[in-house]
Amino acid sequence: MLLMSIGLYVFYTEIRPTVIFGLREDYAQAIPYQQVPVGLKSLKAEDCGDCHQEIYEEWKTSIHAHAYTDPFFQAYWKKDGNVWVCLNCHTPLENQQPTLIQDVPRGRVEKAFEIPNYRYDQAYQQEGVTCAACHVRDGVILGPYDDSAAPHPTRYDPSFRTTQICYRCHNVVSGPMQFYNVGPCGTYAESEGEFFIKERGFTCQTCHMPEVKRPMANGSPIRYGRRHLWRGGHDPDMIQKAVAVQVQSDPPTPGPGDDVTLTLTLINAGAGHKIPTGDPDRFFSVDFLVKDATGKVVQQQTDTMGRWIMWHPVIWEVYDNRLLPLASRDYTFGYELPRTEKGWSVVARIRYHILTDDQHQMLIDRYGLKSEDPYVFTIYEQEFPLDATLAAALDQPDNHPELGCAVPKRSEGVHLPTGMS
Repeated sequence: MLLMSIGLYVFYTEIRPTVIFGLREDYAQAIPYQQVPVGLKSLKAEDCGDCHQEIYEEWKTSIHAHAYTDPFFQAYWKKDGNVWVCLNCHTPLENQQPTLIQDVPRGRVEKAFEIPNYRYDQAYQQEGVTCAACHVRDGVILGPYDDSAAPHPTRYDPSFRTTQICYRCHNVVSGPMQFYNVGPCGTYAESEGEFFIKERGFTCQTCHMPEVKRPMANGSPIRYGRRHLWRGGHDPDMIQKAVAVQVQSDPPTPGPGDDVTLTLTLINAGAGHKIPTGDPDRFFSVDFLVKDATGKVVQQQTDTMGRWIMWHPVIWEVYDNRLLPLASRDYTFGYELPRTEKGWSVVARIRYHILTDDQHQMLIDRYGLKSEDPYVFTIYEQEFPLDATLAAALDQPDNHPELGCAVPKRSEGVHLPTGMS
């Protein structure tokens, strides 16, 4: 027993990393300390907004702006012992971090040597992924144009026109004793490289920073730029735009007492990466709920789509049934129609979960989560009559929701929403 206890202690303290992801050289350190470029008052986003007002107002609404203050991040970070490495993406500038990392023995994040950062700006830390995190290096403002005329030094950086600008923080890798197929937050690695990138020329920015024609700064020429919104995994409207849904019945016109099979087809029609992506806790649930004439649920079936990860004793990705770009999956439900009862119906519903109910309660009970922000979103819900009018109801336009991303036509039998071609 003593030897087993010693073995477990050595395993958890010296072999198995505490942190659920590994280090990669480019995010193992904070972005080096940045000086205020000549012509600017400070690096604060509000001061950038003096000239870039529209961009600043968009940034304020983004998850980037709240990357540090987000209550879910704060609760999860507390759960992980407030480990320093999380800040390298959530407050990526050295200016924003209270300590400096001197060494990481054997790549073990939890054993790093830290010293106080005398240039740490606590107020600036609250800005999360702020303007300078992407746009300031060595006293120069970087951007996607090579002809900028501004009251501060500027330089063209081609990475702003590629996916490379997103790589640092959206391709977190696995570490020792961690057996993910893709790292825990590996959206970049999950990107589809043929149709979206090669044929259509899409980058991450195509969907997450939509193109807009406007002045980039007060009084500057009108040109094509991008919105600084970064809507993604925390935004139900963005999730809704990624999927297409069709529900069919067999037989198409059932009668009383017939066995009817409903098939819900869920398509990753608009995302250039797997869905769901990002945090491994995220998942979809697909529900069929049979209701009687009073609205009481008399039968229910639920299927889930996501990643199933075993966290102890090693991290092992047991199962991953998420949808690749342009892929689809059928969910079927069988039911015998009532012979005499009328007014019965079946609800087909898809919900998107940022985390499970149990995880949410755990963050409240143990790690101080106080946010009332929703963590479950209904992204599709339709109610269909369980009678001979079922086929007609399935053929209504509401059964084919319109999406915002253009995708290719698919084979017959899977109807993409109006306007998608």
